[in-house]
This record gives sequence, structure tokens and C-alpha cells, in this order.
Amino acid sequence: MEKTWNNKAWFLVLPVLLLVAFSAVIPLMTVVNYSVQDTFGNNEFFWAGTDWFTEILHSDRFWAALQRNLLFSFIILALEIPLGIFIALNMPKKGLGVPVCLVLMSLPLLIPWNVVGTIWQVFGRVDIGLLGHTLEALGLDYNYVRDPLDAWITVIVMDVWHWTSLVVLLCYAGLVSIPDAYYQAAKIDGASRWAVFRYIQLPKMKRVLLIAVLLRFMDSFMIYTEPFVVTGGGPGNSTTFLSIDLVKMAVGQFDLGPAAAMSIIYFLIILLMSWIFYTVMTSSDADN
Repeated sequence: MEKTWNNKAWFLVLPVLLLVAFSAVIPLMTVVNYSVQDTFGNNEFFWAGTDWFTEILHSDRFWAALQRNLLFSFIILALEIPLGIFIALNMPKKGLGVPVCLVLMSLPLLIPWNVVGTIWQVFGRVDIGLLGHTLEALGLDYNYVRDPLDAWITVIVMDVWHWTSLVVLLCYAGLVSIPDAYYQAAKIDGASRWAVFRYIQLPKMKRVLLIAVLLRFMDSFMIYTEPFVVTGGGPGNSTTFLSIDLVKMAVGQFDLGPAAAMSIIYFLIILLMSWIFYTVMTSSDADN
């Protein structure tokens, strides 16, 4: 007996497909169109082929911004993932402390990115900011406007403050899903706290850690608003990441062709790095 297929269900998905096509596919095709053509205005285009891609890939400006992006993402992952795990392990699992901690962890995530940048811009100022004024009173020469190292520290601390909560909430969700029977068996065997973490908690958190790593890498690699509001990419180009450089090229200089080519390369790098993270973490999970 042949099974009857009801294709009318596709009509329910059609609005979503149209929305995705309008918000993602059409802008992507527009960027691809600009990346292989040149224009001098008046909607007149001239075929450029791969010239813009060659120009970007041979640009020292692009590679310098990419190195800053990779360094920033590496530092963010090295700080936020262990810190998020540590905080999640020490959060209460029962009682009134649970909703209080969850609300406190959620508060930084509710603040818009531009507001976070404005807060830390004022917070770090030497003249009126609490952080800058305190550090200056302690005799520390801190000024994120003129010192590249201070600018990097400010942007990193700001991102850690803003996004570590996401890692905490994901890890906490993985921890509370572990049955009590595992802990009871470990207690009977006399397992240490490190053994419980290594053989029970960490394996059960691998799935949520994979999500946390992917989300934090993609977001940190695409960061724009916070460092742009705080430092504007400076001092000099010390905090000019790929996203800031891309906006400067597209909006400031109005080089639409190179900017379009750079955005496609930018997208492919994020896609490749995310695939590498996913493959490495899932393969290690399968081996265990």
C-alpha cells in the first residue's frame, strides 16, 4: 500500500521561507553582486571579477585586523569558558538562592550592546569614571584612550562582564540535568570533588559547552558595537577588528566592492572556524 503524502503542509512553512529569503538571501546576493562588480554611481556596474577579493587578500590592513580578531576571540574563550564553568559549579541547585542567582546572571544579557559600550566608556574614564578615577588614585597609569594595552584590557573585561553569564546559564542547565543517582554512586565510591567533575559533570556538560563555545566564538569574532562605542577602534588601530574595519571601508570610504568582498571572506572565515570547533568537539565526544 502506497503512502499518501500531504504537500499542503508546505504552505505553513512558506511564510518562514519568504521571511528568510527577504532578510538573508536577498541581502547576501546583493553583497555577492557588489563583490564582483565595480560601480561609479548612477546604478552603472562594471565587471571586476575576483579583483576585489585579490585586493583584500593581499592587504596588510585585512590581515592585521584578522589577527586582532583571532587574538581577541582566543582570549575571550580562554577566560569566559572556565569562568562560566566555575560559577555554574558553585551556584545553588536548590532553595531560594536558585532564582536569585539566575536573575543576577541574566541581568547583563538584557542590556543592549550599545548601552554596555556607553557604560564602560564612562566607567573607564579617568576624569569622571569610577574605574578610571580609582585606578589613577591608586597610582596606576590607566587610560584606554591613549594606551593600546589599556584599551585591550577594557574591551576584554567589558566582554567578560557582559557575556560570561551566557556560559554560566548554559553550564548550569547541563549540571541540573544530571540525575542525583550519579552523585550518590560517586559518594559511595568515595570519589573526590575533582573526580566528580571530571567523570560526571564535565561529560554531561559537553553538549552545552559545545553550544557555549560556538556562540561565544561567533559573537566575539563578529564583535562591533561595544569596542566601537568605547574606543572607536583606537588608539590608532589597536582595537580595530574586522567588523569595525569593514564598516569604515563600506560607510566611511564608500568602497562598496572591496567591502562586499571583505564581508564574504569574513563570513567564510566564521563558517570555517565554527565548523572546525564543532568537528573537533564532536569527534572528541564520540571517541569518549
